[in-house]
Amino acid sequence: MKRTLIVLAILLFGLSATAQKPLLDSLQMPNAVHFLPAPPDTASAAFTYDKAQYRWGKEQRKDSTRLAIAVGDAVWSIDNICKIYSGVLGVDIGKESTPAIYRMLTLGLLTTDQAGKLPKNHYMRTRPYVYYDEPTIYPPDEKWLRTNGSYPSGHTILGWSAALLLTEMAPDKADTIMARGYMYGQSRVIAGYHWQSDVDAARLVASAAVARLHADKRFQKLMKKARKEYKRLSK
Repeated sequence: MKRTLIVLAILLFGLSATAQKPLLDSLQMPNAVHFLPAPPDTASAAFTYDKAQYRWGKEQRKDSTRLAIAVGDAVWSIDNICKIYSGVLGVDIGKESTPAIYRMLTLGLLTTDQAGKLPKNHYMRTRPYVYYDEPTIYPPDEKWLRTNGSYPSGHTILGWSAALLLTEMAPDKADTIMARGYMYGQSRVIAGYHWQSDVDAARLVASAAVARLHADKRFQKLMKKARKEYKRLSK
């Protein structure tokens, strides 16, 4: 028993010691509360559009191919992002296969994700599936996201940031990368987890976050290494 506990303690220490941390925290990132408008009022024309887009999203679910993409996009993880964009890049992005690209994306996305925390906590907007009291296409997240603000979309910050960073790294694939990044955000509308205005705002937040990230010298070095690795692999 003691031996088992010692081994477990060593493993846990190793995991905590190697855990990745963002390069900048939420207070060091641009505060969207200061540069974005508040989410649409429920009596506004903008909210009428949000509701129309919610209905559009439900229609999109009838397309089995698009539905499958939206379900896959609902899994929030950097490894899932790597899988999604590997197909676009034609390069298998992974910790072992592309260490420089993987590290650039991991640290970059952990950092841009910080930009969504302050506005989410400030507005605590109700999500569409809660507003309508209807199921989403991805039940595992429904319970805990009821208490997580909808504006802006955290998934979209992740997906759009990834698209921007990978476009910089691989400008030859810019069109297809950005198209997939846009699709990723729309998946959140289709899933029923976000209003269209949440997704639109998140693209602006992600853009601001990536711009701030580029002022960090540590990230500049990471991007340089990632570019070099991509050029070698894409020849």
